[in-house]
Amino acid sequence: MSYFVTGATGFIGRFLVPELLGNRQGEIFVLCRESSLPRMQQLISRWGSERVVPVIGDLGAPDLGVDPEWIAEHGGEVEHFFHLAAIYDMTADDATNDAMNVEGTHNALSLARSLEVSAFHQVSSVAAAGTHHGVFDETMFDEGQHLPSPYHRTKFESEKIVRESGLPWRVYRPAIVVGHSETGEMDKVDGPYYFFPVLKRLRDSLPAWLPLLGLDLGNTNVVPVDYVARAMDHLAHLPGHDGKAFHLVNPDPQPVVDMINAFCGAAGAPRFATPLRRVPTESALGALPKRLRPLNVINSALRSAPAQAMLGQTAGRAGIPPEILSHSSFESTFDSRRTQQALAGSGIDVPDLESYAGVLWSFWEENLDQTTARDQDVRRALEGRHVVITGASSGIGQVTALKVAQAGGIPVLVARGREKLGDLKATIEMRGGQAHVFPCDLSDLEAIDTLCERLSNELPSVDYLVNNAGRSIRRSIRLSHDRFHDFERTMQLNYFGAIRLIMGLFPVMREQKRSHIVNISSIGVQTNPPRFAAYVASKAALDSWSNVVASEVVGDGITFTNVHMPLVKTPMIAPTKIYDKFPTISPAQAADVVIKALVEKPHELNTVLGNAGAVAHTVAPKAAFRVLNMAYHVFPDSAAARGSDDAKRESEQVMLARLFKGIHW
Repeated sequence: MSYFVTGATGFIGRFLVPELLGNRQGEIFVLCRESSLPRMQQLISRWGSERVVPVIGDLGAPDLGVDPEWIAEHGGEVEHFFHLAAIYDMTADDATNDAMNVEGTHNALSLARSLEVSAFHQVSSVAAAGTHHGVFDETMFDEGQHLPSPYHRTKFESEKIVRESGLPWRVYRPAIVVGHSETGEMDKVDGPYYFFPVLKRLRDSLPAWLPLLGLDLGNTNVVPVDYVARAMDHLAHLPGHDGKAFHLVNPDPQPVVDMINAFCGAAGAPRFATPLRRVPTESALGALPKRLRPLNVINSALRSAPAQAMLGQTAGRAGIPPEILSHSSFESTFDSRRTQQALAGSGIDVPDLESYAGVLWSFWEENLDQTTARDQDVRRALEGRHVVITGASSGIGQVTALKVAQAGGIPVLVARGREKLGDLKATIEMRGGQAHVFPCDLSDLEAIDTLCERLSNELPSVDYLVNNAGRSIRRSIRLSHDRFHDFERTMQLNYFGAIRLIMGLFPVMREQKRSHIVNISSIGVQTNPPRFAAYVASKAALDSWSNVVASEVVGDGITFTNVHMPLVKTPMIAPTKIYDKFPTISPAQAADVVIKALVEKPHELNTVLGNAGAVAHTVAPKAAFRVLNMAYHVFPDSAAARGSDDAKRESEQVMLARLFKGIHW
């Protein structure tokens, strides 16, 4: 048994191929343009299998442009032909949709006939239902539905071509496909992702507890890509299902406002409340003629030329295509009972959006948010510049590297883990950027000297240095009497390692006369939280050293910024489980602060609470220490020290954490 897959480099295809590799036998031939062969080779390397074989061709050519000799050689060998290559873009024009979705399907069917395949698997879309009102089940297709856009029309037409092809076929109609439910991986901004920049602005400008007035925008339907890929693999191999369509949808329609609120919760943005309950109003509105129902009136108005032009100047400037707004909800309810029955017992089902909205948001914020790329000030400051980032293999350093590359900068990745740095470099290069990898153990002073020599000799410049690598230890002095090595190790990495690196790069920086150093310090330096004596002391030492040295080297064009970062949800704080319930900022939010430090080059960047803590220690030190002592008793050294009043103690902890958001307790 062998397979032929078009669109293997596309979003769904990148997850379907690993499913076939893991669950099936035989070669998997993947269509690939010659210009895309390097990218395909990268994917094959990532999949780690020699069973994936690229076949050079073109979606727009007869028989997909595959060499006739190859077709003759493999005729009768391919059992399953998966046609995923298409355009999934509501904003694309007629010509593009026709060429990709309709002509591409004609050409795929032609090749499938030449190969004498046993089954043709067409990835369609629920868009084939157009604006059909009411239930649209899996037996329905041509119901006279209105097809409001080129995308809807060509999805319908391509499915019709397959149905009339004479080949054994199966059709899969996914709903709106979002990122992987476990990793959040997504390849582009689409569907609900268009609204994420707006949610980010709400988060950054309004408190999360503030309720916002929302509108009942009808129902939508989203499913994660891993569900779609797993379901397709399973359904394709069930006997006796040729000539059937399958709805890869959430069985329960999702109100648009609930979907938005799930992402608001993930982002830490305020949520929307609908002004009217839906249940008592739905029956009354259902008595109205279809064209007079409020949602249909709104959607019709939004699709009008004047509205589209106006939206282009409003929503369009916020990154939301006008075409998307008129298709943000479905008039159809998609019945998926056939699919659910076929998947019964497989363990494949649709996870609840609330359970994975957080990973979708994090992946978007760290990988797809284009705010940095669109900021002209950032691009002017970073484009073509080499930015050395320590601790780049995860957390703040990793996201900072992605954002630097997004702005045209060249991140120089430094950390112990060569493999993780290599993966990050590959990610940056796949997105069209550049990066360099310099593995180094920054707790080893001799290794740092070697690193400085290599950076000075192998890079054309060292324009920026971000001292991000660090070690945090949370332990009271009462439990540290026999652990003096905690203080030594923390100082070794956070202080001695950082200044050894800075001093080693000073000669090349002096020659350039335009270098900037960003030290990732801590809000703890300003607030002095208990149990962080080793960590805060090491960060305070780096702050003080930089403040003194800054006055000596400013004439050489070398400047410093100390960022007093609040609590960030990174792997470094993961071992402290009580932080799971604390309000934190994300690595992407922290990386935005680092980018600001690189571009604006202030002496220091602080939070309001950090400044308030510093003032309190200056103006009323005794009162400040009493508050900190109270926190010392509320937060235990370990889970074992909590005693029997866990519930009460935990509520006190969460209350203090929210009141003093961002402080390391």
